[in-house]
Amino acid sequence: MEGGISSSLGLRPADAFAARLAQAEDARLAVVLGAFVADLHALIDTYAITRSELHGVLLFATEVGHACSDQRQEWALLADVLGLTSGVENQMSRRPVAATPNTLPGPFYRADAPRRRDGESISLDQKGQPLTFRASVVDLDARPVPHAQIEVWQANADGIYENQAPDQQPEFNLRGIFRANALGRATIRTVRPAGYAVPGDGPVGQLMARLAISLIRPAHIHVRITAAGFQPLTTHVFDRSDPALDQDPLFAVHPQLLADFTPAEPGTRGGANAPVPHWCAEHRFTLAPTAPDAAPDTADAQAD
Repeated sequence: MEGGISSSLGLRPADAFAARLAQAEDARLAVVLGAFVADLHALIDTYAITRSELHGVLLFATEVGHACSDQRQEWALLADVLGLTSGVENQMSRRPVAATPNTLPGPFYRADAPRRRDGESISLDQKGQPLTFRASVVDLDARPVPHAQIEVWQANADGIYENQAPDQQPEFNLRGIFRANALGRATIRTVRPAGYAVPGDGPVGQLMARLAISLIRPAHIHVRITAAGFQPLTTHVFDRSDPALDQDPLFAVHPQLLADFTPAEPGTRGGANAPVPHWCAEHRFTLAPTAPDAAPDTADAQAD
């Protein structure tokens, strides 16, 4: 430095900013923010970003902030639809290739759901087409995990969760906590869920509309499984027949999470002669152990 003039004088803004970060006490923040700013400047150079385009970005960010409230987090929605939320979740929950992928719990999870008996229905209003869902829990060697706790929650046949519209459904409708038997199995009676759209009435939804990106989530059941000696698993089970599988705005669909929703066999409970269609689905969940020798496989593609 000479005459009080910084040695960064005359550098490109990106390089000058990087030089200033050398004084930061928080090294992690400096590295990550530096890389972020460098990528932004590279974007400016590569695509010749104009003043009006920069102004549009700043206006969009302002609108996202204005859309936030105690009941709504538009910034979180933006992170969701850009794949950032799922990307971080995948990075933080890498598991062996054979394990069931972990996904986001979503905003409608309730830790206070009631405990249910095996085979009990979680459909308290009995609205919708009945579905019998059979879950089995195994370890990486396909051995049953006995007595695992299985929490389930889902939207109804209109794509609405109980705590999303509490005046339209009984409390704790379509959610419950089950205990697997000694063979790691549990039967949950419910109704076939419908897909639904994430909020599209704010600036994030308007941006996605301009890009012709769907906001429709495919039909699914949320599942959270805990068992001693294993990593907790929070995941989805998706209806394989749903046409929106490859367009999930939250990027939660994995091939390992698809299940066939098939008509019940004649002669079974709610079979072919039932007054309304009755469906069956089953899924096997593979847990990863918490032991140190269960280090995640670096080739795992879950973070893609």
